[in-house]
Amino acid sequence: MASIPDDLIRRLQGARHLVIFTGAGVSAESGIPTFRDAQTGLWAKYRPEELASPEGFRAAPQTVWDWYAWRREWCLAVQPNPAHLAIAELERRLPRVTLITQNVDGLHQRAGSRAPLELHGSIHRLKCFKCRRDVGDWPADASDIPVCECGGLLRPAVVWFGESLPEAVLDAAAGASQDADLFLSVGTSSLVYPAAELPFLSKRCGAFVVEINPQPTPLSARADLCLQGAAGEVMGRLIGSGWGNQRIRQ
Repeated sequence: MASIPDDLIRRLQGARHLVIFTGAGVSAESGIPTFRDAQTGLWAKYRPEELASPEGFRAAPQTVWDWYAWRREWCLAVQPNPAHLAIAELERRLPRVTLITQNVDGLHQRAGSRAPLELHGSIHRLKCFKCRRDVGDWPADASDIPVCECGGLLRPAVVWFGESLPEAVLDAAAGASQDADLFLSVGTSSLVYPAAELPFLSKRCGAFVVEINPQPTPLSARADLCLQGAAGEVMGRLIGSGWGNQRIRQ
């Protein structure tokens, strides 16, 4: 695995505003498969659009609800990994850190991150399919679809195929990316737009952009530094290098 350059440690320790951008690779290290990888067994017969789109929910709301209830239980059963813990530790150590994530599993919060910008929403919150109102947590008994006060069915507060990212969250993420002097892209393929544009935006605005990923991505050629390896391993070493004797442990 690539070593941590001294220059990056100096930049990290002196960062005015660090932005950390995470993707599915971070969640995968906790045992959460990607959406398509999770379509096994009972769910293999469905197209992704049938399980994650407004049209799919209208056609078979209970099927979509059951899929997300199963996915949510999976997310609750796993634990934050060293990457999540290292990111939360950076938030504690540095004066200003903005965490932007494409993940919906809530593992960043469970690791101690305070207020990540969740570009694709959260599988742990619900909103009304009809009036769009945010109604908070899931019920204790999730076997049947709850109903909103307006009479509409409740759905997971995640971004489905054909839906736009939440405008306020995307604006906040873009603003932070433009303001950052150091930007870490961790465990993301850099393929899903508009989220994938954020590191490029930050780079254009003068940030030092670091990619941490096992494989090259479209960002690799433009990043100032690429550290090839698993997110947990690289982030754990990043925290430990030049930061005293503390280490991040699972």
